[in-house]
Amino acid sequence: MEKSINYFHLHLISDSTGETLISAARAVTSQYKTNQAIEHIYPLVRSQKQLEAVLDAIDQEPGIVLFTLTDAEVSGTLESRCKKMGTPCVSILEPIFQTFQSYLGSPSKRIVGAQHALDNEYFSRIDALNFTLLHDDGVLPDDLEEADIILIGISRTSKTPTSIYLANRGIKTANIPLVPGIDLPKSVIEARHPLIVALIATTDRIQQVRQNRLLELNAADAGSSYANRAQIAEELAAARKLCKRHNWEMIDVTRKSIEETAAAILALYSKHVSERKLPGITK
Repeated sequence: MEKSINYFHLHLISDSTGETLISAARAVTSQYKTNQAIEHIYPLVRSQKQLEAVLDAIDQEPGIVLFTLTDAEVSGTLESRCKKMGTPCVSILEPIFQTFQSYLGSPSKRIVGAQHALDNEYFSRIDALNFTLLHDDGVLPDDLEEADIILIGISRTSKTPTSIYLANRGIKTANIPLVPGIDLPKSVIEARHPLIVALIATTDRIQQVRQNRLLELNAADAGSSYANRAQIAEELAAARKLCKRHNWEMIDVTRKSIEETAAAILALYSKHVSERKLPGITK
């Protein structure tokens, strides 16, 4: 018997984009399976006037308040008013700031949106994103040596979304489809700089996703072998055989989110980079 879902209001207040706050809040709420948050997100709250509108909204729909506000006066007002309303109010960064300050022996500068500064890291991420978009689904295979990571895999193994996620982490990623009867580009086989990883999944999972794709395209009756179970099993077997032949890594994405798949790839990439730097080792 399924348990009923209890809904609650969750107010997320930030003086920047709110990305950090949203990620932290969702990481916690995901642990409460019978409770569903109704999110109210307020980005770029940097003045008392802007805060007043937020406080009115909280008063109308009380719930949990989480915030990341740099200005002490604005955050102080928020905490004071929430206390009067009897609403729980938590700064998710303050305990971390205090720990850093205690360990480092100096206070933070408390700069609004400091993590979004237009620095070298930011432009590296933009460069990686441009590269990744230009090398999606086997496009421009001749300069793959410039990639940090090459993802290969049969159709519907989440190569593109995983590539874009990695690009947002500053990793130049190309993805190449494994198509029955078509050889991989020579540039993939001969690549030495990039880490090559194959994404695989169970036959059942691939078949399900492909069938849904055909339905979206109104092509379910097209007689294609695209979603044929035996065909998919052959494609996966060929992919595994190819990886074994070239000693390429494989990651099963059947039960993994894009974020989990990317984390596994980044762990392999870190090892790959370290090995490249060791004397006498070439990759």
